[in-house]
Amino acid sequence: DMPELRVARDAVCYNAAISACSKGAQWQLALSLLGDMPDVKLIPDRISYNSAMSACEKGGQWQLALHILGGMATLRVTPNTISYNAAISSCGKGAQWQMALSLLSDIPKVKLTPDQISYNSAMSGGQWQLALRLLEDMATLRVIPNTITYNSAISSCEKGDQWQIALMLLSGIPAMGLTASEVSYSAAISACGRGNQWQLALSLLDSMPSMKLVPDDISYNAAITACEKGLQWQHAL
Repeated sequence: DMPELRVARDAVCYNAAISACSKGAQWQLALSLLGDMPDVKLIPDRISYNSAMSACEKGGQWQLALHILGGMATLRVTPNTISYNAAISSCGKGAQWQMALSLLSDIPKVKLTPDQISYNSAMSGGQWQLALRLLEDMATLRVIPNTITYNSAISSCEKGDQWQIALMLLSGIPAMGLTASEVSYSAAISACGRGNQWQLALSLLDSMPSMKLVPDDISYNAAITACEKGLQWQHAL
């Protein structure tokens, strides 16, 4: 049994190393380690591939993440929801929102269940119409959104110049039993700034302490930018 135990131990070591590369966004090294495993008579498992995809996601390598996901089936390693989430997140960060949506729709087809992370990752593509649709889909499928879900949706509205919808989403967070974060408010303030609503931007900034939130540099910068756009330099000062 000893050789088998050694092989199992060595595989765990490789997986730990690939995971460490993922956390450090060292995607080239992660892929190198993954490629080395067969050379030392180790078979990469789901954890190996998921960690490598996560490294690609952090390194902005969405094409490589998709290549790894596709290769898993060829090598008879069954992807799980974590595998799909890593690929979806990679596509979202690479602004490949159509591909992210396609992967999300693939999850039930392979008899897996999408979770919060699946939807949050798909929303990160920055398309506000898509974000709202995904929020509706979550309700239909009884996937409970979290604050990150709403932050992603608000950020999408900010990018799409939809300040009214951003404010609607922000105001809806407590009704879901959730607590808005500094990120939630900063995104909403920025959305108001892009919509030339400097008074609303300042109002949101002023209301943060009452919500037990401490405005950070991002919050203040968003409010200052809103005032600059509205030519309200006195308030910016």
